[in-house]
Amino acid sequence: MDYQKIATLIEALPYIKKFSGKTFVIKYGGSIMKNIEAKKAFIEDVVLLKLVGINVVIVHGGGPNISKWLSKLNIDTNFVKGLRVTDEKTMEVVEMVLSGQINKGITSELCSHGINAVGISGKDNHLIEATKKYLYEENEKIDIGYVGDVVSVNDQLLNDLLKTRYLPVISPIGCDKEGNGYNINADYVAAAVASVLNAEKLILLTDIEGLYKDINDPSTFISSIRIEKIKEYMEEGAILGGMIPKMQCCIQAIEKGTKNIHLIDGRQEHSLLLEIFTDKGMGTMIKGGEKNEQK
Repeated sequence: MDYQKIATLIEALPYIKKFSGKTFVIKYGGSIMKNIEAKKAFIEDVVLLKLVGINVVIVHGGGPNISKWLSKLNIDTNFVKGLRVTDEKTMEVVEMVLSGQINKGITSELCSHGINAVGISGKDNHLIEATKKYLYEENEKIDIGYVGDVVSVNDQLLNDLLKTRYLPVISPIGCDKEGNGYNINADYVAAAVASVLNAEKLILLTDIEGLYKDINDPSTFISSIRIEKIKEYMEEGAILGGMIPKMQCCIQAIEKGTKNIHLIDGRQEHSLLLEIFTDKGMGTMIKGGEKNEQK
């Protein structure tokens, strides 16, 4: 008899009881999708979450796939402060890849496991209302094209889908009131969705292990932290580079109603289940308030 497997199942029981009927919003990063085994494990993990009664909403990225298709079509791509400059031609490719290839691929894989998944764009039924985003550098306003910020999320649409046991898979494309489409950072879409749904958890699957106080020192890995401490580290300059907007996104989500956030390495197979259903976990948990001391 494999006692270790039995112990793992018993360890998971209280978490299954606690989270059944709750809502998890999962951001699935594009950088993970090229890892076939990790992608397969992610789909299996989501299926299990759904089967134990957890409401799941997926928001996906797709940057590497977009870059690949732009290269195939000989369309130059440039980045400013980590954001892709998105002209009209680029936007056509972005929408084709995100709302077509990637979105429908994830949806069909979930459906093949018997899950009622439905792929939707932020344009559908005004799911994600957006506004044009500008960058600023030394008081200079920089136009980066069809890149947007989230203005609002149609929570009624999402709640209707969840009530009828559908699993929404969201492409991070938004539109303004005039119908113009915008490419939006998937982290911010996931954070906005988690906030309007008052999600139990926002889970950011990325290609890093979690948060470090010093990225060059593995011993400074942070397993749990509150947003007040994150703000402190950011002021001290301990959190740098691409982690800054990710942490800003997490702070916004917590302040607007998300209970807890998990930053985990999606390259590790079944990292999602290990983080949620084991005592130790494997990523960084960002806690939302005094009432959320536990997972």
